[in-house]
Amino acid sequence: MYSGNHSVCSQDREWWYAKMDISRYLKPELIKLEMETEIECDPDCQLHPEKLLWMRKEAILSELVDLLERSEKVGNKRKFLIDFLNREKKASTGIGHGIAVPHIRSMQAKQFVLGFARSREGYDFDSMDNGLVHLFFVMAAPPYDDTLYLKVFKALAEILRFDYFREELLNASSEYEIIRAIKRME
Repeated sequence: MYSGNHSVCSQDREWWYAKMDISRYLKPELIKLEMETEIECDPDCQLHPEKLLWMRKEAILSELVDLLERSEKVGNKRKFLIDFLNREKKASTGIGHGIAVPHIRSMQAKQFVLGFARSREGYDFDSMDNGLVHLFFVMAAPPYDDTLYLKVFKALAEILRFDYFREELLNASSEYEIIRAIKRME
């Protein structure tokens, strides 16, 4: 567990200088401590594994879109979900180490929005390392808002590489603990 006394060694300096205030974009109402998506197939299920994976991804992304919709920064929810699904079809946003960062630039995003959801049990999300995904950072921005979108994405990738930070997110018992953990990494 992270003690809050992380010293910056030479290999971490690049991250340290490139830090960003991510926590200002993450609000308690945009954090879900336990996801509810359940996609199960009984033992007699004849669905192709790829079809089952996409059913699961669609259900998970639908739950994440519902989360972002709480921000009131989302236009047409159905089109927003389609944008996330189309992005996911290009390449999985499961980046490994139990993390996925579904992200899009969409006309349905009125402005930049960031959400976080967690699944202690984990989901098969076609992650690069074939592991289960427990931590979902979901973000969207209008198509013309590349700068902020890319800065937040890069900053997230940098802080999520630390095992103790991922562990802290997994063990947080409130939305405010999630925000505080991110704030300590900034």
